[in-house]
Amino acid sequence: MAESVSVNMERIYLGGKEHHIPTGCGSVCVIVYGDQDKPALITYPDLALNHVSCFQGLFFCPEAASLLLHNFCIYHISPPGHELGAAAICPHDSIPSLEDLADQIIEILNHFRLGAVMCMGVTAGAYILSLFAIKYRERVLGLILVSPLCKAPSWTEWIFNKVMSNLLYFYGVCGLVKECLLQRYFSMEVRGNTEVPESEIVQACRKLLDERKGINVLRFLHAINQRHDITEGLKRLKCRTLIFVGDNSPFHLEALHMTSKLDRRYSALVEVQACGSMVTEEQPHAMVIPMDYFFMGYGLYRPCYLSDISMSPLNPSCISPELLSPESMGLKLKPIKTRLSLQV
Repeated sequence: MAESVSVNMERIYLGGKEHHIPTGCGSVCVIVYGDQDKPALITYPDLALNHVSCFQGLFFCPEAASLLLHNFCIYHISPPGHELGAAAICPHDSIPSLEDLADQIIEILNHFRLGAVMCMGVTAGAYILSLFAIKYRERVLGLILVSPLCKAPSWTEWIFNKVMSNLLYFYGVCGLVKECLLQRYFSMEVRGNTEVPESEIVQACRKLLDERKGINVLRFLHAINQRHDITEGLKRLKCRTLIFVGDNSPFHLEALHMTSKLDRRYSALVEVQACGSMVTEEQPHAMVIPMDYFFMGYGLYRPCYLSDISMSPLNPSCISPELLSPESMGLKLKPIKTRLSLQV
């Protein structure tokens, strides 16, 4: 149980409730926070992370919290065995594929009697939610993807993941594995070096990685390394999509590729300078204004922005014109830059 873990849960999300949902691929932990009468926003983290280590920075950013918690009930989904206090999964249990994990989401939505939902995912979590959106288009209002994956692993990534898998198998979440994971998540600026100490967010993430069981991370990594290219499926998506990626993310080029395959009428890309993959933790403030404009198309606003515009969240328009203005983005979001191709 979460109460047995040496983490101050009250400091993370007051009022959040933990649910363990039975599915065809095993039990899934979902943390629900907020008013369940509001539209639903589901989150899915990256490898070896959960809602604390992947989304805490974003939800502790006051501007982001006022925007997200005012408009949504949050459903934080953890990959199998990645929730706080998770025990080691039996090594003889079958390993669910990323397709299985995407199908698992529909069971979670049905359990909570949710209709169409907003989705937010980071890297591997972004792949799973993108796959979910491709397979169940009528259940997705929109996608917010952070450093997403959409192609099969390159040979370089495949070999790197195989090396990390061997380390996890023999040594668990050892120091070298943690260094590999931190390189995946964060830019060099916050990871530090011999002259500059690592930042507090990296230190906090390192401590939270100590809670992970090696076998659980290994199973998720195995599924990630077996993923398929979903590029063709992206072309069929009609939901609005907002992509964030750090300039220093190892998946930067993949995010650019994914953006190029999406319908430009319904998608936008925000590149965050001097940032790694996990923008939600490293530079969460950089996500606020793009999300603000993104949600305007659904009639959703921060409390201070409330107006009498009556637009149904279930009937979204195209991307807000303000979001598609590089001049506006440049003025408002330094040090953020955008990479947008607009056609008249």
